[in-house]
Amino acid sequence: MAVNAARFLEDLHTLRSFGASGVGKGVVRPAYSKADIAARRWLANRMEEAGLRVQFDPVGNLFGLAEGPSLLLGSHSDSQPQGGWLDGSLGVIAALEIARSSNRPVSVVSFQDEEGRFGVTTGSAVWSGHMRLNRADALTDLAGVPFATARATMADLAGGFVDASQFTGFVELHIEQGPVLDSERDQIGVVTDIVGIRDMVITFEGQQNHAGTTPMHLRHDAFQALATFNARLEKRFQKHLARRTVWTIGYVSLLPNASSIVPGRVSFSIQWRDSDPARLGRMEKIIRTTAKEVAAERGMTLSNGMMLGLDPVAMDPALRAALEAGAEAVAPGRWRRMPSGALHDATNVARLMPVAMLFVPSIGGISHNFAEDTDEEDLVAGLRVLDHAVQELA
Repeated sequence: MAVNAARFLEDLHTLRSFGASGVGKGVVRPAYSKADIAARRWLANRMEEAGLRVQFDPVGNLFGLAEGPSLLLGSHSDSQPQGGWLDGSLGVIAALEIARSSNRPVSVVSFQDEEGRFGVTTGSAVWSGHMRLNRADALTDLAGVPFATARATMADLAGGFVDASQFTGFVELHIEQGPVLDSERDQIGVVTDIVGIRDMVITFEGQQNHAGTTPMHLRHDAFQALATFNARLEKRFQKHLARRTVWTIGYVSLLPNASSIVPGRVSFSIQWRDSDPARLGRMEKIIRTTAKEVAAERGMTLSNGMMLGLDPVAMDPALRAALEAGAEAVAPGRWRRMPSGALHDATNVARLMPVAMLFVPSIGGISHNFAEDTDEEDLVAGLRVLDHAVQELA
């Protein structure tokens, strides 16, 4: 049977309706939200209609299982707090379409909390054994909700963990989330490797005081500590970073966050990514050393949250070769090999089995944004490359 492009696109747009933002094609479907759980129930029904055996695991990962040994395809269906309609969803719906049209046994997965409400790709991290469940349960989101509390909202659906030994490999189709394919007018990217990531929260605690009566030289201003840390870190990193290295302070909580009060406490995230594990380690040392220096200089108490992270992963040569053959068949002269600067569930799954990844363009390189989009012609091309690769592997 050939893949049904119209059915694939219809399902992709239906999934978008769960948590639709009302702004363009954007979605608001964070992990364990009502919209996320409703979407997973709908996906489970579609998997059953495709003849797959449905199983939710204790953390909400959703599997549609074929009989016997099978290739596992999929991604995730949760979104960023303000997310796009394709991030993760494309891989899940493409996997579903391949499963119901392929003559080879294909299983489907939608991992939970890939977008990091509680950590780094939490659902696949627990399933792969990268993180113990009791450690995950101790994680909290930015509102202080524990992971254990969030996953309890799916307790009525939960079964046991799925045995990974039944899968021969994992392939994840995804939007690029970057500008390369779109700007170069390529239709397909075959991923060579996924960068590693480190992520932690740092807190400076000083002294809250009156903004009008406290002399500057007597202040223990938490925001000024953050500003000094950021400027010093940027200068030091210039000596150590490679072209593809990135680092981000993306979340800041300033207390009490009032215009007439010297802030006494600041907590902020620091995330860094690179393809070299040794460089990731050197960056961690620089971050910790710089934070200690700033805290000492400004009379601050310093605390660091749990550091989360994943090491870089190279794609499996055999799976990658099948994707390259599919790319040449579907988009001759319009595909390229490329690294992934974004993190994906495939990084965790690589602990258990061979993995590979396939990209389609993101218009304007925009993702994690309501404006995220991809031409439907390119979405279908990605589906056809995936289908070609599955047949090649058969």
